[in-house]
Amino acid sequence: MKEKTPLQIRAAAARHNTSVDQSNRRVPINLRQSGPTPVEMLISTRVRKSPYWHLSFESGCWRATVYNRVYHPRGYQRMDEGGAMVEYEALVNHVTMWNVAVERQIQVKGPDAEKFVDFVITRSASLIKPMRGKYVILCNEEGGILNDPVLLRVAEDEFWFSISDSDLEFWMRGVNIGKGFDVTIAEIDVCPVQIQGPKSEALMSDLFGSAVSDIPFYGLMEGRLNGADVIISQTGFTGEKGYEIYCKNATVDAEKVWYGVLEAGEKHNLMVIAPAHHRRIAAGILSWGQDIDQEVSPFQCNLAYQVPRDKEGDYIGKAALEKARDQIEAGASPYPLGMVGIVFGGKPVIDYANDFWLVYGEDGGDAVGYVTSPWYSPELETNIALCHVPWDGRDVGTKYKVALPEEYGGEIVDAEVVEIPFRPSVNPNSREVAKARGSDSVD
Repeated sequence: MKEKTPLQIRAAAARHNTSVDQSNRRVPINLRQSGPTPVEMLISTRVRKSPYWHLSFESGCWRATVYNRVYHPRGYQRMDEGGAMVEYEALVNHVTMWNVAVERQIQVKGPDAEKFVDFVITRSASLIKPMRGKYVILCNEEGGILNDPVLLRVAEDEFWFSISDSDLEFWMRGVNIGKGFDVTIAEIDVCPVQIQGPKSEALMSDLFGSAVSDIPFYGLMEGRLNGADVIISQTGFTGEKGYEIYCKNATVDAEKVWYGVLEAGEKHNLMVIAPAHHRRIAAGILSWGQDIDQEVSPFQCNLAYQVPRDKEGDYIGKAALEKARDQIEAGASPYPLGMVGIVFGGKPVIDYANDFWLVYGEDGGDAVGYVTSPWYSPELETNIALCHVPWDGRDVGTKYKVALPEEYGGEIVDAEVVEIPFRPSVNPNSREVAKARGSDSVD
């Protein structure tokens, strides 16, 4: 038999694995669907810049990905300068600013705004008062998660969906064509930056006054920065104390906000960094398209608390979700896989994974699951990850093995299921709060 060429070997290694049970999905998650990309990636006018893009470049951004069809900074500190782990140190010890304009803002406004929002989210929109927000999910009719935005209620008749990486606007417009609520639905020219870290409150107080300290978690406040109108929220993609500054009229006023934060941040050791996936993993925060998608149920991924038992009225996905909950409580296994947190061995994972790494049983054999979000935790001194494993193998203490890619030695290492979050959060997310009070719901 003719010996394979190096190119053929690399191509074979990139083949999709088919042993993981994904029988409940129409489109399996194509394990190893990304991988190293030895071809030039063409970026065309399908992808937009944000009003902060040139400012990110000016601040040292050297690489980016695409999120919601917008350039998304994914690195400021180069690898030979410590890379993302240097950015992590700034986040957990000082204060950081992130360009998160990719969180496109979809406005729902009108007399029926609350009714419409209540119909498309699983939680109760009426419990979100004006100038408050919530982390929410929107599901399709089968109970799959379409998006998991932060929802801001900026007025009695106006909501902003700060969306994750899927086209929510088109779907909501379609829903309203069928239902005929008295609302308008459209993307608006509002772009956020995140201010995250233990010194974030001090920095925000310098910018907006002492009233910032009175903003509750998921609370909102109006403000002005260098003449730019903004909405401030106490939210963020970490378990650290943090805020988001939503710049209105961002196409015109983005520089006012960006430079205002940079100037005020000097005395607080502010660093501009990429979104800190290493910290959000430790907090158990999910990334849509990476950890979850439209064929993953909230019951599979530790989001059961987003499905209240006592929400009145109908909402999209309600029947499917209530049926699934009944099955689970009856002891059935409605899904082949469920999400867990694991710790695992091997070299420290200090950069983004470009594949879904395969998970095997303790005794080897065929792959049984996949890692979605791995990173190294300096505090725990071990690699941590979110991953999907067999539904009946989710108990804390269950042993697995993880196949590492070549850049981390290419070995198969031991792994173990642990509690999520991996370490305590300064700002506990809704799941942590619900868990602490012994509830599976926050509404």
